[in-house]
Amino acid sequence: MMKVSQDKLEKLADKIAFAEKNKQECEPIRSQFAENDLESAYAIQTINIAREKSKGRVAVGKKIGLTSKAVQKQLGVDQPDFGTLFADMVLSDGEEIPYDRVMQPKVEAEVALVLASDLNMQLPTIADLISATDYVLPAIEIVGSRIKDWDIKITDTIADNASCGLVVLGTTPKKLAELDLRLCGMVMESKGEQVSVGAGVACLGSPLNAALWLARKMVELGQPLRAGDILLTGALGPMVNVQPNDRFEARISGLGAVRANFGGVS
Repeated sequence: MMKVSQDKLEKLADKIAFAEKNKQECEPIRSQFAENDLESAYAIQTINIAREKSKGRVAVGKKIGLTSKAVQKQLGVDQPDFGTLFADMVLSDGEEIPYDRVMQPKVEAEVALVLASDLNMQLPTIADLISATDYVLPAIEIVGSRIKDWDIKITDTIADNASCGLVVLGTTPKKLAELDLRLCGMVMESKGEQVSVGAGVACLGSPLNAALWLARKMVELGQPLRAGDILLTGALGPMVNVQPNDRFEARISGLGAVRANFGGVS
């Protein structure tokens, strides 16, 4: 595989950053390097994350994407991906969200873990992950894409910070010992109508499996997860398109409810 030059990586990062800043979707970037060149895609993501940190934005955790086997098959991959969450992406339950805050928004219900301790051992185990988890929250992730019409493959979404947008966290923390995340059922409604259903098993067999994959991947990259990090573990059911003034409520068994309320077009 031919290595992509740093100059080209910077220009592709510029393209995504320009799309975000100007709220103008860009064309897919996957044609600019090999289809399975995840290393270059993550390099583009890393360039833009570093730029945002240099502006003073504070990273507070990670999101895991592509945890559904069906979605992985659709995109031709055999693993999830990840992106970085910043503090200004994290909203509280029911807080009004300007519709145009996220480009081409969609919502999905997820389980969020908040860590009490670092996961910096050489090969974290499931026991390490359970011990490191402080509490669990219900969450609605608002995903967005800088890529026009959501015309994405794996390299597009990785380069685009795993299609990060915002996350709404619930306010009912639970301990892992109280939950069976594999079997937790989820129902999301909008204006009284059911729009998405699922369960923990849809997320790599369990949200804990997804979180363990991330913990090991971040150690491998020399960026281990730290105490206080928020981990969005992946969708429990299908994504749903968002329209202006939409109201969503997700209920996850054992975890309670969380609401995402959108405003109109500004």
